[in-house]
Amino acid sequence: MATESGESSPVLVGVIGGSGLYHLDNLTLLKHVNPETPWGFPSSPIAICALPNGTQIAFLARHGAGHTIPPSSVPSRANIAALKSLGVRAILAFSAVGSLREELAPGDFVLPDQIIDRTKGVRPASFFEGTSVVAHAMFGDPFANKLVNWLESRVRKVVEAAANSADYAARGVKPKLHTGGTIVCMEGPQFSTRAESKMYRQWGGDIINMSVLPEAKLAREAELGYALIATVTDYDSWREDESAVTAAEVFKTLHANANLSRQVAATVLAELHDAAAEGNILDEEAGSMKFSIMPRSGEQKEEDRQKLRYILPAYFS
Repeated sequence: MATESGESSPVLVGVIGGSGLYHLDNLTLLKHVNPETPWGFPSSPIAICALPNGTQIAFLARHGAGHTIPPSSVPSRANIAALKSLGVRAILAFSAVGSLREELAPGDFVLPDQIIDRTKGVRPASFFEGTSVVAHAMFGDPFANKLVNWLESRVRKVVEAAANSADYAARGVKPKLHTGGTIVCMEGPQFSTRAESKMYRQWGGDIINMSVLPEAKLAREAELGYALIATVTDYDSWREDESAVTAAEVFKTLHANANLSRQVAATVLAELHDAAAEGNILDEEAGSMKFSIMPRSGEQKEEDRQKLRYILPAYFS
């Protein structure tokens, strides 16, 4: 696929920054690009940046450069389509989350492997929505398993180093990395009621946010590897002996989490680019939509096929 960046060096890795993570350290900004996709423009212009070794990555602020877009209004289809148009094959997404478990403390990091959808249908959740083409993407494992497994040891090393640093010792905080677990995605923009928070715990939820969907679903439809690095900012609202979660409480932890997220990104991005180029950690996603798209019929409109060609050119040539 021709890339929007116009650069000979491929941009294989995209980073989506969540609340508090609006830029990455240790990168040289080359330029901003703002692809207009069939689903509109992305949340913000995408920064094409170079790592110290020259490797290029794409960075996108999910909520806009100045955090102007609420979760339910994020143009996720445009975001994923724009990253795909640049040549991105793997997406490393960051998100602030609330904890539904005592052992998942504010400041901790989580690599979840399951999702419970509590959005309310107001967010377009499929590239095929509103078209004459029907597809049913596999989503039993909503994150790219090989990519998540690849990330685990590398993220753990960074988090453990931070936990043993003088900076964290001075604050009396020792962040941990937790792997596996279920993230609940709710609509927002309000936080959970206490009753909802307790219900999510009974359902098996471990963390909660407002952003992982439809992002993960769209990445799967676009045949992109997608992994979420969740950063815990608070205990949701299930603790009876504490005040309900507030934005002010979240902001206390958000800054420290964002700094550590930047350290994680700086450590793994170059190696992730090389792994994406080799393709082994992404072979589950490649070609995954081939048998998800219903057979072509005379009722499919050519304009819809042309639209979907933007993200899946192999199937709509």
